[in-house]
Amino acid sequence: MVTNRNLTRVLSAVRRLVRGLPVPIVTHYKDDPFLTLISCLLSLRTQDNTTAAASARLFALARTPQVMARLPPAQIERAIYPVGFYRTKARTLRAICQVLLTRFGGQVPEDLETLLSLPGVGRKTANLVVTLAFNQFGICVDTHVHRISNRWGYVSTPTPEATEMALRAKLPRRYWRQYNDWLVAFGQHLCQPISPWCSRCPVRGSCARRGVTLSR
Repeated sequence: MVTNRNLTRVLSAVRRLVRGLPVPIVTHYKDDPFLTLISCLLSLRTQDNTTAAASARLFALARTPQVMARLPPAQIERAIYPVGFYRTKARTLRAICQVLLTRFGGQVPEDLETLLSLPGVGRKTANLVVTLAFNQFGICVDTHVHRISNRWGYVSTPTPEATEMALRAKLPRRYWRQYNDWLVAFGQHLCQPISPWCSRCPVRGSCARRGVTLSR
């Protein structure tokens, strides 16, 4: 089981393992809070290569809320297809741009609670923007972070939001910003949802293997 007593060793092993692996496309836009936010929304329920292509097409048309708000919904839909729920996301993107322009002077807010007030922005997206674009402390919990944190036995939580709250209470603050990056890459390439590569895992001796019924 992973605890705070062996956490540093476990995360160091994970960090070494994922070094050099492809990083999520949203990290490519971390110098621009608006592009980070939009790319994060496109990535929801969408594979990373699809998100990368859709982000590139959309940002070739508009890279600011002022310009994006003027794009017809159908044009946004064509640009971001085939991301998941592309029609709904096209409407959400325009709505976000309007809110940014009317309430925030065209700027993406820096604090978590204000980000959560934007249309379609949930805790995963808000935390990712806070940590990536503004380099503030936050814990982004997606399916990989939720699964692996529970699989290790580090937390015991039923939902990603519950996992975030448990990690905020338990995870040392120095790991908050990088935890998502490390575990997403680890989950995509080794600690997969079904039949994880336990035989290749550098932290298998510390893993509680909760929920693992079949492994390689």
